[in-house]
Amino acid sequence: MFDKLRTAFSNVAKNLGEKELNEDDIDGVLFDLEVSLLESDVASEVINSIKDDLKGRLVSSRVDKSEVSAFVRSGLIRLISGMFDDAGTVDVLEEIRAKKESPDPYIILFVGINGTGKTTTVAKVAHLLKNSKLSVAVAASDTFRAGAIEQIKEHMNRLHLKIIAQNYGADPAAVARDAVLYARSHKIDCILIDTAGRMQTSKNLMEQIVKITNVVRPDLTVFVGDSLAGNDTVNQAREFHNHVKFNASILTKSDADARGGAALSIVKVTSTPVIFVGVGQEYGDLAPFDKDVFLKTVFGSLDGVDLGAALPERAPAGAGDAMGPAPGEEARQEPAAEPDAGNVPEPEAGSPEEPIAAETPVTKVEPEPMAEPPEEPTAPEAPDTPEEPDTEAGPEPEPMAEPPEEPTAEKPDTKDGLVGEIGGILKAAEAETREQTVAESPQVREEAEPKKQKAAESEGDPFEGISTADIVLYSDLYDVAPPEDDRRAALLADKVRRWISDNRPAPDEAPKPQNVDLKESSTEEPQKDDLKEPEKAKKKKGLFGRFR
Repeated sequence: MFDKLRTAFSNVAKNLGEKELNEDDIDGVLFDLEVSLLESDVASEVINSIKDDLKGRLVSSRVDKSEVSAFVRSGLIRLISGMFDDAGTVDVLEEIRAKKESPDPYIILFVGINGTGKTTTVAKVAHLLKNSKLSVAVAASDTFRAGAIEQIKEHMNRLHLKIIAQNYGADPAAVARDAVLYARSHKIDCILIDTAGRMQTSKNLMEQIVKITNVVRPDLTVFVGDSLAGNDTVNQAREFHNHVKFNASILTKSDADARGGAALSIVKVTSTPVIFVGVGQEYGDLAPFDKDVFLKTVFGSLDGVDLGAALPERAPAGAGDAMGPAPGEEARQEPAAEPDAGNVPEPEAGSPEEPIAAETPVTKVEPEPMAEPPEEPTAPEAPDTPEEPDTEAGPEPEPMAEPPEEPTAEKPDTKDGLVGEIGGILKAAEAETREQTVAESPQVREEAEPKKQKAAESEGDPFEGISTADIVLYSDLYDVAPPEDDRRAALLADKVRRWISDNRPAPDEAPKPQNVDLKESSTEEPQKDDLKEPEKAKKKKGLFGRFR
């Protein structure tokens, strides 16, 4: 009897102290925790997704009123811890040792954006493997950045490790392939491939990474991210993961970032683990990522938090790791499938309703009017109206040249047009006769002859084709003075050719030659009658000596 009474009183006290959580209660507690995540450089997109997931798990939970804040905080820490656990881990050293029996080396490909420290990270990983008694070689596949090959060579010289490199501008995939072949022939345990930094928005460079992946088929692809990147870490990790599906991440510059919230962003977006963090500039400053250290750094002490305890299941579905849009898309797909299922029974239930199925071709006919625009019959009407040709920029100039020709053909239809056309023909005939008379006049001939002779002079010797005997005979018969320049020589050569064509007549039989330019020479030289006989002989003897 007293036991039942004691139990009744204890249940009343418990109900007075407990509270059913709602979203407002959770938001009030999560505000301070959200600020802590933002200060740790966790992307706001990731924070909102975690908040929504946590609300779906904790709403309607009954908790003591005095422990609401601790309960929500503990739930958030356990949720983030579960995300790291679900991403898994990658033990690089064990995987390399497991493949030592294979003839092929263990290949690790490093990718990331510019300036994150990929080359230095490659050197740190090489130092770690060397200290673990594993043989290592490095492929310098960054053939784009100035000084990249010299930088990785300097690191390998200090570590006394082999490097495979080519010239700048070489194909990065070819360099990586050469390194793999070298490692296979020399029984090297691991090959590290250093690639050029590239922004996640550069499609061509991202495709180049895909090419390298397809050529060498790495065993492990590592995304090298910057701990200080903040919100941009989400976009970087998502784009690289979509292209190359990397298996793990390494965060650099963690010594400059006290909290390293970028690790949470990468794990949430890609569901891949963070295996190492860079904590300094030395080769040994590469530490394995520790989830507990990360949680303590972000949330402080973990006292009273059971990381192994399971969280309540999410109310709508068990997709706790999905980002915000994912459940919304699933909800949209469900109603989209329902009308499809409804359409299937309708034709089955009523076979006489087959004419309804005939309505579907009507929907198929709709694309035909879509094809009507190219079938426009207005194309032939385009030349009739000046407005339509303006829309077609290409063929415009051809029809624009035709309208001025059409009105000229229409003019002869009238009497005035015929009279004007006849008058134009008469004027053209008069102009032609004038041109002929002008061309036949001696003045025009004299003007034309120098032009012809200039052309002949430019071609070569004006006396070419005339025998020396004819030249001597002509000079003896007509007592011709030697020409003083090429122009007069050309005129004289023309006279000799006419004389030859007239069957070499004597001076009394030949018509008077038309001298135009030779008369001018009389002013410069004494008349032939004034010359003495010895001078005439000298003149005839050396008449055309320079043309022979």
